[in-house]
Amino acid sequence: MIYWLYELLAAGGYIPGLNVLKYQTTRTGLAIFTAMIIVVLMGSRFIRWMQAKQGKGQPIRKEGIERHIVEKAGTPTMGGVMILAGLLGGTLLWGDLSNPYIWAVIIVTTGYGALGFLDDYAKVTKQSTEGVSGRVRLLLEALIAMAAVAVIILFAARPPQMPQLLTTVTFPVFKQAYIDLGWFYLIFGAFIIVGAANAVNFTDGLDGLATVPVMIAAAAYGLIAYIVGNFVFSNYLQLHFVPGVGEISVFCGALIGAGLGFLWYNAPPAKIFMGDTGSLALGGAVGTIAVATRHEIILAVIGGLFVAETLSVMIQVASFKLTGKRVFRMAPVHHHFEKLGWSESTVVIRFWIVAVVLAVIGLATLKLR
Repeated sequence: MIYWLYELLAAGGYIPGLNVLKYQTTRTGLAIFTAMIIVVLMGSRFIRWMQAKQGKGQPIRKEGIERHIVEKAGTPTMGGVMILAGLLGGTLLWGDLSNPYIWAVIIVTTGYGALGFLDDYAKVTKQSTEGVSGRVRLLLEALIAMAAVAVIILFAARPPQMPQLLTTVTFPVFKQAYIDLGWFYLIFGAFIIVGAANAVNFTDGLDGLATVPVMIAAAAYGLIAYIVGNFVFSNYLQLHFVPGVGEISVFCGALIGAGLGFLWYNAPPAKIFMGDTGSLALGGAVGTIAVATRHEIILAVIGGLFVAETLSVMIQVASFKLTGKRVFRMAPVHHHFEKLGWSESTVVIRFWIVAVVLAVIGLATLKLR
């Protein structure tokens, strides 16, 4: 909004001071600060309101970690509303709202946030860990994701050196390796987005565990978006140039700021959980950014922690159904380490370290061509 006003005013000529708003780096920094302030300022009142409305708070799995049932009982959920308020506030204020990539991530973030809110609401009102039907949720997630991918394909600027890039899967390291899927890219892109959303959802099980890795992934992809959206930088690193996608860095900044604000209240012991409202929205946002930047495959590295959490659940379920035995003491894998005797803070901080290392490895592939 403010960027739009700047462009309107700047049409008449140079405006001293305000001219810095044309730089994505400046607006990214402002988006971080704005999103964080919004979340921090609304936090205390929102938490008190949620405590009054929810009563017993989010139901805890009875088969889960014993101390969680006691320590976390009564903690309100739906804290994702706070994250979304800061994320959307920072993006809408400082982002270029004529950019289709911005609207693609907003579609997924708000759509998944609303879907997660319905899921959280069902769990709280029924006082059950079962929310919206899994099949219904996956179907709606896929439809929302395909709508966002369609926006990118139909409205984003096509790179002159490779017009088919918007429907093409590229591969890290191998600069000449790519597959043009045509309109089948809708399905592939939706798979990436839905997978990322549910992977973050699995990871969100301990105080602050999902928040920081999502922020780390957003920082990594914010840098990638800035680089591939700049012809000079992308050409130097021999990356595919994606016109306009650099604006995604402003959204990534808002995501980081919103995460920082939420962490103020979500750090152990958490005063509020983000719930599916936050985890689905944030995971979907990261997946959409990966699709927009044409760096979908590298998400498996940068978001490797989320992949590991998801695989632990899949392995556990498959093993139990086929053999009647469990591979892990409890899935997702962060609970396995708790069962081994690690404290919650130890698990969380060590997983943060893993997320940082994986993000650095993912970024390193930008130079390997």
